[in-house]
Amino acid sequence: MGYRVINGIPYPVGNFPTVNQNKSQSSNTVSDKNSKSFGDILSTQIKNQSFNISKHAADRLKDVQFNNLDMQKINEGINKAQEKGAKNCLILYKDVALVTSIENRTVITAVDGERMKDNVFTNIDSVMVL
Repeated sequence: MGYRVINGIPYPVGNFPTVNQNKSQSSNTVSDKNSKSFGDILSTQIKNQSFNISKHAADRLKDVQFNNLDMQKINEGINKAQEKGAKNCLILYKDVALVTSIENRTVITAVDGERMKDNVFTNIDSVMVL
């Protein structure tokens, strides 16, 4: 099963929650076929994730599908970088470059495929190839 990242949260493809925004209310209502609240979905995702994906990175990864194995491998890469004392790491995984704050366990930005060419990655102290 593939995953898509929306607002920093990976969702299985074909099982996206629907967000309804009512202008007269200040909060968003999230519903899916099981009628779970946004807090329940977020809590479940946080328990299943040991790293975060920033909104900026999520926006750039909207066309990239990561499955559970992909997420585990990225997490393992973050763990290895942390063990080596890295602070900001460029993780190269498949055809995606992920600039990651190891200290915050957050993917800050992402560059996929052809966009990697002619890019300069700054403010990193390590590179991990997965």
